Amino acid sequence: MAQKIVTVYTDDLTGKESEEVQTHTFSLDGVNYEIDLVSENYDKLFEALAPFISSGRRTGRTKSASRSRRPSVDGPSAEELRQWARDNNYQVNDRGRVPASIREAYEKAR
Repeated sequence: MAQKIVTVYTDDLTGKESEEVQTHTFSLDGVNYEIDLVSENYDKLFEALAPFISSGRRTGRTKSASRSRRPSVDGPSAEELRQWARDNNYQVNDRGRVPASIREAYEKAR
């Protein structure tokens, strides 16, 4: 038995099928949205939001769930910092983020 899978791209605004549909994301009040639009309808969305975008402040990009955190290549690892801190009479937790004050003290000592 053979199967054939057909993907139909549909503009979420008009409901019309088109192979030119692209997915776009935006965020409002902390809620992320995704919408599939042809370029003409994306232009309408962008034009509608343009005055608000130009008057607003950028706060950076929203974090994507698919991205994984990479450890920093520069500097010592958290465990190395913890060991240095203990050896130099600093109090440091066994887990969690190493305080910036300990990182700064480590850098000054080097």
